[in-house]
Amino acid sequence: MAERLGEIRVADQVIAVIAAVAVEEVPEVAVRSGGLYQDLAKKLNGGAKGITVAITEGRVVVDMRVSVRYGTPIHRVCHLLQEKVKEAVENMTGLYVEAVNVRVETIDLGK
Repeated sequence: MAERLGEIRVADQVIAVIAAVAVEEVPEVAVRSGGLYQDLAKKLNGGAKGITVAITEGRVVVDMRVSVRYGTPIHRVCHLLQEKVKEAVENMTGLYVEAVNVRVETIDLGK
């Protein structure tokens, strides 16, 4: 059995960045606040706009505000987004993701 060496904590903003990167795997969706990589350094220091994270007793809740491309089945793409975010956060942090709440705020007409 592994010896416990101390405590490991992952900052909310780190989880927000992980979630933002997972969004890139779903091309029909964008986080609602501009480009995800416009200012990578700012995100690494302050999280990702459009994504908030709450961690309580090792359980993570991610809230996202997104835009969905017009013509995309919203329920399907948002369910896929939830799965991608949950998988990425759990694999990279070892924390349990209790919920990924997605709020679709706009439709991207893509003109």
